[in-house]
Amino acid sequence: MSNLALAVRDSSTMLRRNLLHARRYPSLTLNLLLTPIMLLLLFVYIFGDAMSAGLGDGGGDRSAYIAYIVPGLLLMTIGSTTIGTAVSVSNDMTEGIIARFRTMAIHRGSVLIGHVVGSVLQSVASVVLVGAVGVAIGFRSTDATALEWLAAFGLLVLFALALTWIAVGMGLISPNAEAASNNALPLILLPLLSSAFVPVEGMPGWFQPIAEYQPFTPAIETLRGLLLGTEIGHNGWLAVAWCLGLAVLGYLWSAARFAQDPK
Repeated sequence: MSNLALAVRDSSTMLRRNLLHARRYPSLTLNLLLTPIMLLLLFVYIFGDAMSAGLGDGGGDRSAYIAYIVPGLLLMTIGSTTIGTAVSVSNDMTEGIIARFRTMAIHRGSVLIGHVVGSVLQSVASVVLVGAVGVAIGFRSTDATALEWLAAFGLLVLFALALTWIAVGMGLISPNAEAASNNALPLILLPLLSSAFVPVEGMPGWFQPIAEYQPFTPAIETLRGLLLGTEIGHNGWLAVAWCLGLAVLGYLWSAARFAQDPK
């Protein structure tokens, strides 16, 4: 069997293993998924009228704020889901299963590939669920063309891939599941410091660079533009650059860390 065929076979096996774990122990994924859903309901039904007044064209209309907030929460959902990946990788590294895998005739990178592909699939499923909640409370994307919908889906998958590789690296350096969860916490906190909930222009001047020069803001603005038919400007290529940069960085970091023999 060629190296490529061996890698595909073993990666598929590891993917099935991770999906079975997610199905048998859904509590972690559900708990992480509740965060963006609760924020969506909280900001729409409790703060919606007040927050929409701060939008340039909101005019105090809650529906305008629903349209504004949903794209940001879709990306926040990806960040929440990948925390489970960091915990899962950490568990594998600390519970001895990786040491056993190292003694078996399997492709060395298949373990990480299984985690990554499984996490991306879970992220997409979580985004669909949160998106369905958004549609149920009034989100509409009537101005998006089929090509823009396809581009939006591609951006979500690329963003999920980038954050997943970062989460895998965080899981590999963590001594236990609790540390992995804490190390991956910025993946939830960064969206709170972005344009997910309010425009960057409405933030204090000293804080605007923090919100603007981070990966979530250009990705959110790009997704918002694709779904709502608004201007994207330079955010499109910035979002893709952030995704590719984080994916490459996370992959190299994870591969180098995984290649080290356990002490």
